[in-house]
Amino acid sequence: MTTIRALETGWNFTQVGGGKGTKDGEWLPVTNFPTTVHVELLKLGRIPDPFLGANEWEVQWIGESDWTFKNVFMVTDTDLAETHVDLVFEGLDTYATVTLNGEVILETENQFVTYRVAVKQHIQPGSNNLEIIFGSTFKKGRQLEKDNGKFQLWNGDSSRLHVRKAQYNYGWDWGPILMTVGPWKPIGLHAYDIRIVDVDIRCRVSETLDAEAIVDVELSENTPGSISVILSDVNGTVVRCYNRTTLESGRTHMHFTFIPGEMDLWYPVHYGKQPLYTIEVQVKDAGKRILDSRRERIAFRRIRVVEEELVDQPGKTFLFEVNNIRIFCGGSNWIPPDSFLTTMSPQRYRAWLQLLVDGNQNMVRIWGGGIYEADAFYDTCDVLVWQDFMFSCGQYPGYDSFLKLVETEAEQNIKRLRNHPSVVILTGNNEDYQLAESLGIIDYSDESSDYRCTKFPARYIYEHTLPSIVNKFCDIHYRRGSPYSAPGVPTTDPTLGDLHQWNVWHGSQEPWQSWDKLSGRFVSEFGMQGFPNIRTVDHWLHDCREERFPQSRLNNQHNKAAGFERRLEVYLVENLRHGFDMDSYVYFTQIMQAEALATAYRLWRRNWRGKGREYTSGALVWQLNDCWPTTSWAIVDYFMRPKPAFFAIARELNPFTVGMTRRERTTYPDELSAASFTIETILEVWGTNCTLTEKKVELELSIFELDSAWSDTYTMDVVLAPNSSTELFCDQLPGQPVRTKLNEVPRTIIASARILDETGRVLSRSSNWPEPYKYIQFPAIQDLGLKITTGSDGESVELSSEKPIKGIVLDVEGEDVRWSDQAIDLVPGDRQIVKAVGLRGRDVTVRFLGDGLV
Repeated sequence: MTTIRALETGWNFTQVGGGKGTKDGEWLPVTNFPTTVHVELLKLGRIPDPFLGANEWEVQWIGESDWTFKNVFMVTDTDLAETHVDLVFEGLDTYATVTLNGEVILETENQFVTYRVAVKQHIQPGSNNLEIIFGSTFKKGRQLEKDNGKFQLWNGDSSRLHVRKAQYNYGWDWGPILMTVGPWKPIGLHAYDIRIVDVDIRCRVSETLDAEAIVDVELSENTPGSISVILSDVNGTVVRCYNRTTLESGRTHMHFTFIPGEMDLWYPVHYGKQPLYTIEVQVKDAGKRILDSRRERIAFRRIRVVEEELVDQPGKTFLFEVNNIRIFCGGSNWIPPDSFLTTMSPQRYRAWLQLLVDGNQNMVRIWGGGIYEADAFYDTCDVLVWQDFMFSCGQYPGYDSFLKLVETEAEQNIKRLRNHPSVVILTGNNEDYQLAESLGIIDYSDESSDYRCTKFPARYIYEHTLPSIVNKFCDIHYRRGSPYSAPGVPTTDPTLGDLHQWNVWHGSQEPWQSWDKLSGRFVSEFGMQGFPNIRTVDHWLHDCREERFPQSRLNNQHNKAAGFERRLEVYLVENLRHGFDMDSYVYFTQIMQAEALATAYRLWRRNWRGKGREYTSGALVWQLNDCWPTTSWAIVDYFMRPKPAFFAIARELNPFTVGMTRRERTTYPDELSAASFTIETILEVWGTNCTLTEKKVELELSIFELDSAWSDTYTMDVVLAPNSSTELFCDQLPGQPVRTKLNEVPRTIIASARILDETGRVLSRSSNWPEPYKYIQFPAIQDLGLKITTGSDGESVELSSEKPIKGIVLDVEGEDVRWSDQAIDLVPGDRQIVKAVGLRGRDVTVRFLGDGLV
């Protein structure tokens, strides 16, 4: 009978030779296991919190020191009665030498893999001494770089390219340098006669939606016993059962088939249910004693990445189809949610993923500079997962020992992830092809070389090693990298594949109003920075009141993006009149971020125009989350406080939305003259519908002049086409006269659009203001008629006004509130109710553009 015992108590650790962490020979108790050194030293008060102030630089010595963890565990005669006894190390970070009772049993080189060691010959009844000596990963990486060559990269120390460790530990443009070390995943003692080595399950669904499950089981050795495979539904009802009474080899193959409708299909959230089936494998000996068992959760769904010719634009689609339904993927990029991953609990993962769902998102991309996420992440995830392999922003080497590490890593993690229905694509790297292009070291005309002896040796990994392993061990779609267009085509081609659109913020620093010109077939990265919640800022300032201004040393410490002061100010000064006190700067950068990102989703969803016209089929914002308290591109900060941008994006990803844009059209009656012309302001309105049936709605278009009492309203019945956008209105903006001179100041006309269902319920609302906002002369506060009324339950707020108001952000003194909406535009006659969990009847404070607090 298989027994697995976790070795999770009785651990101690020390700094080898003593130093800042421990005295020579001093052993400190481990408070929780698994763990890493920073976490333990922080709990014991031996180091300052690296998330506060500039303390990051007080703990750099940890990553350049050697550390030992030890454990004394007991083994019984019963344990030793089994044929095999293994120690299983699910994750050691990163270079470690393991000794058992004084004998070296293992040397590790990869944070991302599990190591299994047969130890029966080394183990003894009674107490056993286990020691793990972790060498400095940073110093080992520097030595590997010295031995094998220095390569180019973006972010971090170049030695990281030789090390199979979470690359963000070396520092990134949103994260600190914190080189973790230690046993970061469980360690267990496994005693068995025979074990199940692998259960390979391929759930396939055809175009006609009939299904099959192909199950291959591999055992550690041949056995004369029997095997059973039981497939059960979500209620535990047995759907299929397979039994083989004799096992003549260590492998078993079985095949279940199902007619259409017999199996409930899995859909990403917002498109259907997520039914999970269970496959249980049991291996028994001749006496019917269970030798080993394995349970796997699976689902049935048909996933395709569709690249087809478009009807009337060049290039091809790049879209995801689930059970024959083409899906616009609106979502986020995901980085590791903490610098210290052993502090992450399943509850924290669930809370993060609930935020995704609450934000109407249906896809998350796990970025290639972090980790293959914890099982708790994939077990919880009901959205589509785009999974990178762990290579990012670098020219990785291709020497034999490195490739061997990659092969083991890829095989293990593919086997771990392949049964999760949410994982729909595997990509070889993040931005490595893009870096190669910037260096001029890639020859796209060459599609057949070995590549290991070229200036881009990692191309061998992405075009040979990884695809061969993926094809062998799973059915998941593989792509060479992200961004990636097509073989022989640069990654910047907007007509093919996926695009990282960083010409807003990085690159040419285009206006965010130009997102429609910066579109791609699938925009898998784009972003805009914004400060986090003021409470998060005050957390890292840690009572240093003298540092509480935007350009302070400590605020700069908590923004790792090169040139962020210039880039933030470019977009602020081009669009807003803003203040420089800390609270105002937080507000204005947040509104700027919200406006920029909402505009992107709004314009790109418009490009989802039906089959054959899926000009943009996805947008994944960089980024959802942070790994520490910081200012970054995240739309939710480290403490899970959503920024206003989170809510602005959620509104644009509603099942039904209404969008607007205004454009100026200049006409010259005499083509030889520039002195005579007319300027018309054209308002365009469209709606989107992500459901699979058409939707009859009423479009209500209200027009207001900000500095007068004039207004007008137009209504029309319209039909939103299924699973696409629909153009609804295109005409001159009401209330805006035609101009004939450049010095004629346009009237400040605000357009507000709502779509309502047959019951009068508002399905979506949007407003369109003249930009840039810095030119607007906002009304006096006393003329706004703004009313903020707390509901009788003390947990909601009603907003109304007599004038249009832009960019409302609500707050309270003291403990934060969980708001249901932020970055709100308010117009007369359209009261809005915001849920406020935790408000408890407290007074609400408010910021908005033109509030006089600049």
